[in-house]
Amino acid sequence: MQEFPAKKRAPYNRTLTISNKEINFYKKNLLNISSPISADKIKNKIINQDLFEVLEFLPDNFIDLLFIDPPYNLDKKFNLTSFKEMDPASYENWLDSWLNKMVRMIKPEASIYICGDWKSSSSIFNIGRKYFKAQNRITWEREKGRGAKKNWKNCSEDIWFFTKSDKFTFNIDDVKMKRKVLAPYKDSDGNPKDWEGKGKESFRITHPSNLWTDITVPFWSMPENTDHPTQKPEKLVAKIILASSNKGDMVFDPFIGSGTTAVTAKKLGRNYSGIEKDEFFSCLTEKRLMLADENKSIQGYDDGVFWERNTLMEQKKKNHK
Repeated sequence: MQEFPAKKRAPYNRTLTISNKEINFYKKNLLNISSPISADKIKNKIINQDLFEVLEFLPDNFIDLLFIDPPYNLDKKFNLTSFKEMDPASYENWLDSWLNKMVRMIKPEASIYICGDWKSSSSIFNIGRKYFKAQNRITWEREKGRGAKKNWKNCSEDIWFFTKSDKFTFNIDDVKMKRKVLAPYKDSDGNPKDWEGKGKESFRITHPSNLWTDITVPFWSMPENTDHPTQKPEKLVAKIILASSNKGDMVFDPFIGSGTTAVTAKKLGRNYSGIEKDEFFSCLTEKRLMLADENKSIQGYDDGVFWERNTLMEQKKKNHK
């Protein structure tokens, strides 16, 4: 176990940290598997082991929604472990080496979402379609990132949406967005046409697309932020959980990192489980899960609606004037 070195942080930095004392407390909740285990025994538990150590012990037919955020095909350090970039064929073989073992765990009507960047996206599609039906590719905007002098700034990532069969859950009404209306048209009687509000404060509820530009990557002033190098936003995961699962369903993440999938699932009334080999991040997940009992809010998601980036607080202020 290794704690991140203490950092000098700005006065308003809200990054969630964990001490050695807390790690000793939270690691008691972590699961370690050495023999076949039932779905009930892993429900709402974090498994602190290497993925390949536990795959053969996990039960059949227990996953309603599989969310996977694997290491992308690039050099990256995750606390005590590192991932090294491979040639595309080797990366596909690595993806296949664990994904093929998970097929038996997924229910017939389940959905599968796999994250990637521009270099790994095609490999994910190639391996995913061997076992599942490709339904769509979501592309989301990462508004953070450094520019390059001789290339385009990389500000997008992909999420491949697969299903195991043609029958699957998709709750369209749970993932609609609230958008500003720039041209508020009226019908012949002078009533708003497909919008609400007044003037510059008018808005409409719209169906979601596969291009997501409303996501904010966690940063230092957000309470969900951690020191994990590839943390996904709760809002992003919430869209997927709400669309492709129902309350009480099992959401599983085999690369759970600092726990965003589990935390978001808990906030939205789903069961969860996942695997993380690093003890530090596993304990950080446990701390976030405890905090989720006190605060179930998800930034950018309010009153059953996903808001455009940086508009929710602005709208709330206007409504209270």
